[in-house]
Amino acid sequence: MVEKVPMTKSGHAALEDELKQRQSVNRPRIIQQIAEARSHGDLSENAEYHAAKEEQSHNEGRIAELEDKLARADIIDVSKLSGDVVKFGATVTLIDEDTEKKAVWQIVGESEADAKKGRISITSPLARALIGKKEGVSVEVMAPGGAKAYEISKVEWR
Repeated sequence: MVEKVPMTKSGHAALEDELKQRQSVNRPRIIQQIAEARSHGDLSENAEYHAAKEEQSHNEGRIAELEDKLARADIIDVSKLSGDVVKFGATVTLIDEDTEKKAVWQIVGESEADAKKGRISITSPLARALIGKKEGVSVEVMAPGGAKAYEISKVEWR
């Protein structure tokens, strides 16, 4: 059975954009670099050739990875979700029970997680602790610096 990869519509679009970029821009540019480096003669000591071949290998590997993720994508339309229980796509407001600091996180797929943008992966320890919980509930998360306790103050769908 093929394991689905959950992602939002915007996360899916970002992966498609990267795939198009790698296939239609990066691939032809790298092929051109290889052809140019080849024309310089002896390939055994040609650093440009080896660098271009390595970049090609990296680019083709990433293309294969993107194609696989897109083929297994389970696109979840967050705007159609609702309820007061935390699940994929939810935007959760947490209050740190020690410092009273507020933090807002959206639970998204692994490939679209970005802490700077307030997006955490469904597989992260924090997201796993939040899944299935309701507003007003306290959760404890094992963080690198020890256990942290948070109160779920709000569950939204945006």
